[in-house]
Amino acid sequence: MFLHKHPYEPFIKSDTRKLIVGTLPPPRFSTGNLLEKDVDFCYGSYYNSLWLFIDAIHGLNLRYDNSLEAIEERKAFLIANKIGVCDIVGSCEREKVDASDLGMTNIELRDVVGYLKQYPSIDTLLFTGGNSKNGPEYFFRRHLRDYHLKLELVSNEIPRMHQFKMPNNDNPNQEQKMYGKVRIIKTVSLTSASGAANRAVGSMPLYQQLKAKDPKFNTFDFRVMQYREFF
Repeated sequence: MFLHKHPYEPFIKSDTRKLIVGTLPPPRFSTGNLLEKDVDFCYGSYYNSLWLFIDAIHGLNLRYDNSLEAIEERKAFLIANKIGVCDIVGSCEREKVDASDLGMTNIELRDVVGYLKQYPSIDTLLFTGGNSKNGPEYFFRRHLRDYHLKLELVSNEIPRMHQFKMPNNDNPNQEQKMYGKVRIIKTVSLTSASGAANRAVGSMPLYQQLKAKDPKFNTFDFRVMQYREFF
């Protein structure tokens, strides 16, 4: 049995407004056996395209290697754009040493709501995946139940959007409730940046419509289009 522990602490600053929430990097990021083009930082896997999407949106010309410079480039972008990263899975066990979400067992979740309380400027969570089993939105819904909170649907169009109301303290009094001193957190369930999600993208009606109009349009273009609004 492989104990898969998250290799990175949450990356959050005092003025962070948006928080990227995924599950876990591939096991090689925990064991240190990185590929040549991996970056030793959040979403640094050569097979995860999140930073490629961000690079395409902003023209950052990022490095893709094991260098400290590659890490600092990504940190600088996140800080400048008030974006943080706090994956929801702290650790899990795996029979097979791979990156499958479904392969996770004995899962320990991070206290994401606790971080939201600690950093009151955060108003949006960007899930790198939807509500499929063991995905980030799936786990977050479970996590919210511990706080007697729940997601409310805002838009059922892809990417689906929800919100939840979080009191400014654990026991809001009647006056606080009356005057609406409740914090609204928006969530966005982005299409996963993993290559494994390409098949799902290909089956989406919107993608098929855009592909029919422009045969050169591909799954990478689709996610750049989707991510642009939020990054």
